[in-house]
Amino acid sequence: MADQSIIRITKEIGEIQKNSDLSLAVAFRDRDVRNVKAMIIGPHETPYEFGFFENTPASRPRSPAPRPMVVVVASIQIFIPAENTWRGEPGEEWSAAQGLESILLSIQSLMSSNPYENEPGFEHANDTSDKANQRDYVAKIRHETLRISVIQKLEDILGLTSANDSPATPIEYDPQTDGLDLDDSGAIWEPFKDLYKRRFLWYHDTYIEAIKDAKKDVKDGQAFTRMPFEGGSNTMEGKFNYTELEKRLQNIKIALNVELDRWATEGLSAKNKDTTVPVNLSRQFDQIKESFKRGDVPHNVELENGNPFVWVITYFGRPMTNFDGGMFRIKLHFSPRFPDEQPRVKFLTPVFHHRVTSDGILCYIPNPNRCDDVKQHIEAIFNALEEENPPYDPRTQVHPEAHRLYWGGAEGRKIYNRKLRRSVQRSMEDF
Repeated sequence: MADQSIIRITKEIGEIQKNSDLSLAVAFRDRDVRNVKAMIIGPHETPYEFGFFENTPASRPRSPAPRPMVVVVASIQIFIPAENTWRGEPGEEWSAAQGLESILLSIQSLMSSNPYENEPGFEHANDTSDKANQRDYVAKIRHETLRISVIQKLEDILGLTSANDSPATPIEYDPQTDGLDLDDSGAIWEPFKDLYKRRFLWYHDTYIEAIKDAKKDVKDGQAFTRMPFEGGSNTMEGKFNYTELEKRLQNIKIALNVELDRWATEGLSAKNKDTTVPVNLSRQFDQIKESFKRGDVPHNVELENGNPFVWVITYFGRPMTNFDGGMFRIKLHFSPRFPDEQPRVKFLTPVFHHRVTSDGILCYIPNPNRCDDVKQHIEAIFNALEEENPPYDPRTQVHPEAHRLYWGGAEGRKIYNRKLRRSVQRSMEDF
């Protein structure tokens, strides 16, 4: 590949990594910038909602303006029509002016609320039978998005198994068969493991709500409806089993909580050995504790049992905000592999907030260029709570009820504010 092409790819990857799009992520191997993995999060209000979809863009060598070849893997392969079956209208074909981000956004755009119309020859099919098929197609895609792109992916990462899970056709992606995913030692390259875990915790409430809604329309054991364009090896066979999926979601959540206990234990062991990470965290803790003492709001931070990998912040609500008069305890869990694995933040004091899940997981967005700076994380945490006029972003929907009220017009906002203020008033009772 020409040097100019490598420079272009490196620049495009850097731009994606720096932007604030919560639905895209990219990573590349240090030894070869052409070895790229990308992750797309399924769009809100589609059957792909908050699913995790990996793909592997590659480039043709020895080309002055290489055409990206998008190798779609895992559950995208099942749900999205093959790209070479769609030729596009004049002006819509690939051109050298398109970059990696535009390719990923093009893939994401196929994840529509009505994927039936993405199938070649069915773009305008809208008679009575087609409308029924559209509903059935959405139903099975929603089920398989949860089963494969969320549950199966997290189970693989955490080493969990499910004896009751039977694969849908076609055969799902096996990373061990993809040479691009192996390093020199034969280890599988999985750059998004930590991101998947954190986002799973963000979206857990939405997954559960989707299951409850779907159970109103389908029954466990009900077979998927075959679409008129399915046949041969291009089918998605299977049966609905939302009860089993809900159980598996809860098992994943339990495993992630157990992982935090393991972090704390490993962290204490690392502290006793005086290794780099605990020394760094202890130094940052001392600096932040001093900065809180000098601040205009009397926040406080302590180590739990003297462990530099578990911090407990006492957050005092800022005057003249909805948090005025409140006092909340927030726990930060750090991995022994920090900053490669990012902190997990949980409210110990219950709060009703559109950026906090029903069990206290906070959705906050740290500066991607300063992920090793704990003070920056804390500032991002406070900003997520106190931001008065945040832009609408459905990718931050982590508490479905609070999100709907907050963005549900003037009346919804009034109800939201009342619920938030009540939780603030109750917060003092927990101390």
